[in-house]
Amino acid sequence: MAQARMKVIFGHLNQRDRHSFIPQPVSSSATVGVAGEGIKFQYTLDNPHLTPSQRAFYEDNGFLVIPNLVPHDKIDRWRDRFLDLVEGRVSSGGMTKMKDISLRNVEGVSGEMMINKIQDFVYDEVLSQHFMLPQVLDYVECFTGPNIMAMHTMLINKPPDPGTRTSRHPLHQDLHYFPFRPANRIVCAWTAMEKINNDNGCLFVLPGSHKGVLEQHDYPDWEDGVNKMYHGVRGYDNIPKTMLCMEKGDTVFFHPILLHGSGDNKTKHFRKAISCHYASSECEYIDVRGTSQENIAKEVEEVARKKGIEDLTYKHLWKFRSRLVRGVEINL
Repeated sequence: MAQARMKVIFGHLNQRDRHSFIPQPVSSSATVGVAGEGIKFQYTLDNPHLTPSQRAFYEDNGFLVIPNLVPHDKIDRWRDRFLDLVEGRVSSGGMTKMKDISLRNVEGVSGEMMINKIQDFVYDEVLSQHFMLPQVLDYVECFTGPNIMAMHTMLINKPPDPGTRTSRHPLHQDLHYFPFRPANRIVCAWTAMEKINNDNGCLFVLPGSHKGVLEQHDYPDWEDGVNKMYHGVRGYDNIPKTMLCMEKGDTVFFHPILLHGSGDNKTKHFRKAISCHYASSECEYIDVRGTSQENIAKEVEEVARKKGIEDLTYKHLWKFRSRLVRGVEINL
């Protein structure tokens, strides 16, 4: 079953118009063979947990889906924990709760109908189980190396779209938000908590775009508005995307420069996924002043000040929300 689903995913890639999107070539890379023979790997590390074919696929495309990686009973427990948190049955501590723009003025409804995302649950005793699962970390180590930091955690609760399409997420690169490098030692693990498809807003990606550069990100000029910090890149509207339809427990690992986003939820149900961005603890923080990331740094620092968190820089806010999960802490 897992192999059959992977063939479907690979098939979508083979059917796309190869002339519609041409990734920028990467110097010193060899042509990717069927089994990865002859390639000079730069986005993955030598680790027997990935097969040569899996490494070659990630090198070429910037993402890799592992079917049925996360047990369903654990996912059900995380869903229950999310509901307890948003309904106020348990304390959310220092977690960040976000409301979808279409729900901000809605009153008298349940927490699940108000909150579209919980972030920064690195020390929650239940939700932290996701990013500490050995089977997830075994794959993460193939991209980061043995010293692994959990840097950014999210449980996404994509709401039914009210017809404004505000539930979609614009095409973006996650590195836009991260003040640490190198990018090749950062990876996201994104797990479907239920069946996710075009109807309820699955992820879409531009395969091979991880070979490009970090682009300018701005708020899209959508008529009905956009959620806070949902920045995006421009100029890719007419380029075909690969839709990542996934089953419950499937996990996609992807590079932080990979262009991706998600569609609007056209169903009447909330669509849930849980994710973590990891980085090697050997990564180092960079100064984002004077770069395309300066605006997001100022925006995050302003949000922190409104919460009463004073005198913390963008770098220190990231250190505060991260956690060592394997190996030893070095720089981050």
